[in-house]
Amino acid sequence: MKWLPNPPDGTPICLAFDGSEVNDLTVIRAETADGFQFTPRVLGGVPSIWNPAEHDDHRIPRQQVHSALAETFDRFRVGRFYYDPPLWSSEGEAWQREYGEERVIPWETYRSKYMHQSLERFVTDLRTGALTHDGCPITANHIASAVKVGRKGMEVYGLAKASRLQKIDGAVTSALAHEAARDALAAGWSTRKTAKPRRMIVIQ
Repeated sequence: MKWLPNPPDGTPICLAFDGSEVNDLTVIRAETADGFQFTPRVLGGVPSIWNPAEHDDHRIPRQQVHSALAETFDRFRVGRFYYDPPLWSSEGEAWQREYGEERVIPWETYRSKYMHQSLERFVTDLRTGALTHDGCPITANHIASAVKVGRKGMEVYGLAKASRLQKIDGAVTSALAHEAARDALAAGWSTRKTAKPRRMIVIQ
């Protein structure tokens, strides 16, 4: 599938973030109100996916993540943003202060029951065509590498890697982005034109 371009600037979207430090990838995914999911390409057209192995210190470049998120908020009309707090709690709290606690909400992916429900909705909507996507090859690879793993003693499942060297962070973030968009719509998310949010300024 061809990797489609991002929607036009000003499009109402919801966002999701799953962050790591030195092993897994860090990913930002977005979804429009009509169910089109994409990887924001910002900072000169670079996908908002970071692999620590590609950096000199083998760590996620956190300042790049901040800059990418700031540009995404600046370019699009973000209705809701779910972030997974582990390893990024301080950054998440800073994003809440910058963009508003009503929009930026921690969503822990380790909660088995809720993650199962999120994955069920994601898989169903993708299969029925209620959810479409941009064909991001990195995300597609992560989804193909993900396998369902049942939780002992519970009728729920989560995601795991098919092998140790594979990555699934794009799959997890995609499910979370879909959850953010569907929850926002259920809560009355308005896609009418509003004032642009403030751009985050990081002082070093």
